[in-house]
Order: sequence, then structure tokens, then C-alpha cells
Amino acid sequence: MTRPDEAAEQDGLIYALVLDGAGGARQLTWDGVATWSPGDGVLWLHFDYTGEAAREWLLGKAGLDEIVSEALLSPETRPRTTVIEDSALLALRGVNLNPGSDPEDMVSIRVWMDGNRVISSRNRRLLSAGDIVQSLLAGRGPSTAGEFIVELADRLTERAEETITDIEEQVDEMEADVVTGGTRELRSALSETRREAIMLRRYLAPQREAILRLASEKLTWLDEHDRMHLREVADKLIRYVEELDSIRDRASVTQEELVGKLSEQLNSRMYVLSILTAIFLPLGFMTGLLGVNLGGLPGANSEWGFGAFILVLIAVLLVQIWLFKKNKWL
Repeated sequence: MTRPDEAAEQDGLIYALVLDGAGGARQLTWDGVATWSPGDGVLWLHFDYTGEAAREWLLGKAGLDEIVSEALLSPETRPRTTVIEDSALLALRGVNLNPGSDPEDMVSIRVWMDGNRVISSRNRRLLSAGDIVQSLLAGRGPSTAGEFIVELADRLTERAEETITDIEEQVDEMEADVVTGGTRELRSALSETRREAIMLRRYLAPQREAILRLASEKLTWLDEHDRMHLREVADKLIRYVEELDSIRDRASVTQEELVGKLSEQLNSRMYVLSILTAIFLPLGFMTGLLGVNLGGLPGANSEWGFGAFILVLIAVLLVQIWLFKKNKWL
């Protein structure tokens, strides 16, 4: 089988594969999709729902309920599972690992399956779907619709784990930076990390509920082995959600510590300026008073007047320093 390429999609049809039941698959075109029958094997169709031919097929030729077709074409989805008789409609999310994208800007995939067909749709490229294609090319892919959804959920979760681990390492580095001497730029980085954790948790928490819902449904094409794996994926998601909560809390505490440290530095500088102001205020007052251009100033006609005035200023300065140290202001 030639390698399917997303760049060569046929007006919205990205992958059209028939599973051979032994971990492999063969590729179809639009014509092959039209002549496919359940006896040929499980059919997986992966669409870019913005393609005109894909939209026409999903709305008119797929034989799906109108609600299902509209759900597969919906641009906005949240993770959920809806069971219709012996079929299931899922909306899942995966981290966005496309070049130039933010991981927390999660890519949605909609999947409908009834045991004989798996129809999935997306807008932006999802690497987990490509992973399944590669496993099918190598003969180690899913052989049933149940195994397909298990592998898809597992691969989506694995990629989320990589992203969460990266975020956790960033928080570790920022905590160390705060200890060694934080900067104002670090505060922005901490805010961005908190935002990433919140956005990821926003979708991973309901995704766990969606997978648990699917595992609990009595679908004939989902065996006990598949249900067990789905529950394991849900357990991983529970752990990831807890880790995201921990990351968010750690980032918040680190940010508060950084703000406190920056405030302490600012207060220290203001204290130094206040001491300097307190020292030079009386000295400035005296020089200003004796600097007025009026007659009768003491020492104005004495050649020792300036030297005596300097000695007075030094004496005042020493008294001030003594008072500050006595009151532990220095």
C-alpha cells in the first residue's frame, strides 16, 4: 500500500482505509468508498470537513443521521460521547503540535463509528491520526473499530503527556530562577504557563468523562479488552488533570513569591533613597538658608566662615548617622 499523504487529499478525503483485521490496511479512493461493503472489512474515512466533496458526502451519501452529519461538520466542539443505538459519536481533543502553533490550542477530532465504519473529521492536522496510519502501514495497527478508538484515545493522551511534562519542566526552571534572582520578565512567563495549564485542563477533564462514558456503554463492537484499555486511558487523564492542577498552583505560588521578592527589592531601594533624603534634607536646608543674598549672614565677612560652616555640616552629618544607627535605621 502506498503511503497516504495529507497533502494529496482528495477534496477533503484525507485517508480512506479498509482494515484487514490483522493490523494492516489497504487504501481506497472516492470510487472505492462508493463500492465498499461491510464484508470488505472495517472502513476508516478521515476527512477535512472544509472540503466541499467531504461535506457533500457526509450530508448526502454517508447514510448518517442528520444530527451525526452536522456534528461531524461542526467547527466548535467540546469532548463528549453520544451513543445512538449501537453506534457512538465522539468529540475528542489533541494538543496542537503543528509548527508555529501553541500546544494548548487543542485540535478537535470528531469520530462516528458503528462497528463496520469509522468516520472521523478535523480541520487542522492532527498527528495522532497520522500515527495510526503509520502503525497500519507497518502491520501493527488496529484490527477492529473498538481497537481503533482505543488507539486514537491512547495516542491523543500520550501526546498530551509530552506537553504536560514540558510545562512541568518549565515550572521547575522558573522556580529555580526565582530562588537565584527573579526578574520582571519571569512574571510574564509564569502567567503564560498558568494560562497553558488552564487551557489544557479545560479540555482534558471533560475528555476523561467522554472516554469513561464510552467504556461504560454496552456496544456490541466494543469488547471487554477494549473497555479495559479505555478505562486505563481515562485513569491517565485523571493523573494529567491532577498534574495540571499542580502546575497551575505551583506557578501561582511561584508568581506570588516572585512578586514578593520584587516588592522587597523595591522597598529596599526606596529605603535607601529615604535614608539619603533624610540625611541631606537638613544639610540642604542649612546651605539654602545661608545661601540667600541678604546682609547680616553670620561669617559673611570672615575668612574662616566657609571652613566653619563645613565643620558644622560635618558635625550635623555625624550626629544624624549616630541617631540612625542608634535607632537601627542603618
